[in-house]
Amino acid sequence: MRGWAALVVALHHASYVYLPDVRIALQGWFDPGTYGVLVFFLVSGYIVPASLERRESVRGFWIGRFFRIYPLLAVACLLAILPFLLGVRGLRAGLEQYHPVTAVLAHVTMMQDLLAVPNAMNVLWTLSYEMAFYLLVVALFVVGAHRRSAPVSVGLAAAALVVGGLVPTWLLSGLLSRTAGVGVVVAACFTALVAAIAAAVSGRAGARIAGGLLGGLLAAVLVLLNGRVGAWQGLAMMALMFAGTAVYRAEHGQIPARSGIAAAVLVPAGSLVAGVWNMHGYWHAQLVWAGTVLTAAATFAAGWLLRHRRFPRWATGLGTASFSIYLLHPLLLMVAAQFLGTSGPANVPGLLVFVVVLLAAGWASQRWIEAPAQRLGRRLARRAPSTAAEPPVLAASS
Repeated sequence: MRGWAALVVALHHASYVYLPDVRIALQGWFDPGTYGVLVFFLVSGYIVPASLERRESVRGFWIGRFFRIYPLLAVACLLAILPFLLGVRGLRAGLEQYHPVTAVLAHVTMMQDLLAVPNAMNVLWTLSYEMAFYLLVVALFVVGAHRRSAPVSVGLAAAALVVGGLVPTWLLSGLLSRTAGVGVVVAACFTALVAAIAAAVSGRAGARIAGGLLGGLLAAVLVLLNGRVGAWQGLAMMALMFAGTAVYRAEHGQIPARSGIAAAVLVPAGSLVAGVWNMHGYWHAQLVWAGTVLTAAATFAAGWLLRHRRFPRWATGLGTASFSIYLLHPLLLMVAAQFLGTSGPANVPGLLVFVVVLLAAGWASQRWIEAPAQRLGRRLARRAPSTAAEPPVLAASS
């Protein structure tokens, strides 16, 4: 499913270069890019908390996340700004107005999209919400509330519904950065994030809980008060991730089946209504958001129903390289648009060449960058002592 989602996002962005007429015809009815992202978020919700709980170690979890994401992210960001460093072209629009230290620190936190700093590549915005999800997952884990995924997901969807219906999108978007200044917010976020993770991976129970809660608070505040997208949409995306977690827990008997079903039904419905309510008066936007949420939920449901079936090796291989495909495709499109050009309103041969090159680059990146880094991360995580055994009181709660 991750491979499918990454390829859909890549093809959506490629349509700007190779199939502009198709993109224009589709944009008022469906958004393939957001669809792919929401499928990604549902899958992340399904698997990421389980990774933390299998280790029963916050330290091991953060080590694993670091080596899963940052090596390839660093390479991709360097490649994205390399033309600027070589004097070939400028930075991505808007990024040049920020001090280099501010821009770098924002990207190091991986939360730049929640800090009002333009992304070095357009696709990096989703990683900010992934990081916010990780922080919330750790916060719930350290206080023993990690199996309350169903009520958390429904609560977030309800909050998205309230915010989407009552608060104008512009009011909360980037609110902290507009009032305190981008540099101040970035510095505060970087400091708080480092302190939160350092405390959460410590060997002392009190510090671990304090660090986990600090990280969760940071994520909640930024999603609600400083996101580039509307606060209702940030809350809806968080809700969908936790809905994926609730499905996993119900499947494995950690919570009652009715709780998982409730989250699987109420969260997409609440997210859909939140968007439709917020976009009142713009029926095309309402239609696009509704169709995107419903098809992403249906795709996740189909994948879940087929989870015991064997899939072709090429499909699982696509999933293995999904992160590389996701991060590298904007770089290939930048080369295509800037240096190779396009021919006419439709360039199907060019699109096919792009897909072949992307898959080859994704395979090579996964083999020579991602896989070695992940192996190193696993070795270090195995050596890390457990920092948080599963809490005995709340672990079985629904």
